[in-house]
Amino acid sequence: MIIFVLISKKIKLQIMYSITDSHQYLRKFLIKPSVQRTAVMDFLLNNRIHPTIEDIYTALNPSMPTLSKTTVYNTLDLFVQRGAVQALVIDEKNSRYDVDTSAHAHFICKSCGAVHDIFNLNPELFKLPQSKDFIANAVEICYSGICNVCKGN
Repeated sequence: MIIFVLISKKIKLQIMYSITDSHQYLRKFLIKPSVQRTAVMDFLLNNRIHPTIEDIYTALNPSMPTLSKTTVYNTLDLFVQRGAVQALVIDEKNSRYDVDTSAHAHFICKSCGAVHDIFNLNPELFKLPQSKDFIANAVEICYSGICNVCKGN
């Protein structure tokens, strides 16, 4: 389902994913869809907020009372191992999870804690450095500051 959202005179394309989409996404990464895995993936696909385990658990628990934080943690751990999501260690308190695994940076607001994707960076920034002293296997770029919402308050 495609929804157009009007944001300050700009039209933003927002895609709503279904459970079928979640199943297909999981299978793409060789993950067997279970009720819990599908619910977590469905939440991630439809809520691009870089949630914590607590965020996911709090959102899903009312409709899945048997869901535990341990199940959410183990599910996300599997997703990270298979490359379906990336774990972001940009918040000192919690890991956050991003279903968009493409090369992009993040911005975290030091006031409200919101995390935003940044896509318009030079692709050269994401190339892994070559060195005889180490082997780099990932690039994470994170900016911090105050978001426009907090700046206005």
